[in-house]
Amino acid sequence: VFIPEINDSEGHPSSSHQALKGTSKWATSLESLLEDPEGVKRFREFLKKEFSEENVLFWLACEEFKKTQGKKQMQEKAKEIYMTFLSSKASSQVNVEGQSRLSETILETPHPLMFQKLQDQIFNLMKYDSYSRFLKSDIFLNHKKSEEQEENSPEAQTAAKRASRIYNT
Repeated sequence: VFIPEINDSEGHPSSSHQALKGTSKWATSLESLLEDPEGVKRFREFLKKEFSEENVLFWLACEEFKKTQGKKQMQEKAKEIYMTFLSSKASSQVNVEGQSRLSETILETPHPLMFQKLQDQIFNLMKYDSYSRFLKSDIFLNHKKSEEQEENSPEAQTAAKRASRIYNT
């Protein structure tokens, strides 16, 4: 039996997890929120108002760092993360336990997971603190409202009706 692949509006295969979009997806978990560039943008906007944007920036930098290839690039990125987020003179210092044990000597021999424990701390801090407040924030609720208005607009409904006619033939 041939089952045609179902694609979403951008032409990507859709799975049940991807079927949730926007704020509905963001509300399922912090992981889902961080997978969506628009979600990250809105979350950053919220954290900026709470003066804790450095948390999500550090988390994103660590995710990027894990994908870094080559010792030289890793050394450069590790130093950048250290200087930006972890050093006592960091411009966007994150508040994590154990950062004092991270000395500049560790930056000479970087490995993809060297920041993992600190990244996990920041993730948990966001998950159990900022994320729940984000879901109650005006930034989130206004975005959700505008999404619902788009879904209920006459254009969206006629497109949905056209689509259902196409698939029900």
